Amino acid sequence: MIKAIFPGTFDPIHYGHIDIALRASKLFDELIIAVYDRPLKNLLFSPSSRIDLVKQCFKDENNIHVVGYNNLTVDFCKEQGAKVIVRGLRVFSDFEYEFRMALANKRLAKDIEVVALITSEQHTFLSSTTVKEIAALAGDISTMVPPHVNDKLAEKMLLIGETKRLDHHTSLRD
Repeated sequence: MIKAIFPGTFDPIHYGHIDIALRASKLFDELIIAVYDRPLKNLLFSPSSRIDLVKQCFKDENNIHVVGYNNLTVDFCKEQGAKVIVRGLRVFSDFEYEFRMALANKRLAKDIEVVALITSEQHTFLSSTTVKEIAALAGDISTMVPPHVNDKLAEKMLLIGETKRLDHHTSLRD
């Protein structure tokens, strides 16, 4: 039995993540979606909220499980008995980052492999940052995230109001 881990912050989960997870679940006997709770970036949702949102997406998938973690991904893989880390690639810049991360993980754990899946064409532009910024500007994200995520983002945007600025790399306001 081959168990794989699909790690990420999923802040929030979007259709690109879901596509990669569903495709990976067909390649491996078990897929654990691992929601990281201590990244070096600002998060909109708490770890428990992100875990709940992800769980709702895969509630009907028997071989997909969702758990939180807060240690090195390779250590989490060992704890779970996973031999594979699944990653998604959208654009060329993703490759450079994922390549370096895969090499670092291989240095830490030689027995864990990294499998990168190329995103489906319709999701190449999607990132959690893009989704959050569009939502913050009251844009329509209904084609980017499941309805329950859309609802939670709308709720969150009302709570934080227009005074909180989200951490962005580029702005969609231009």
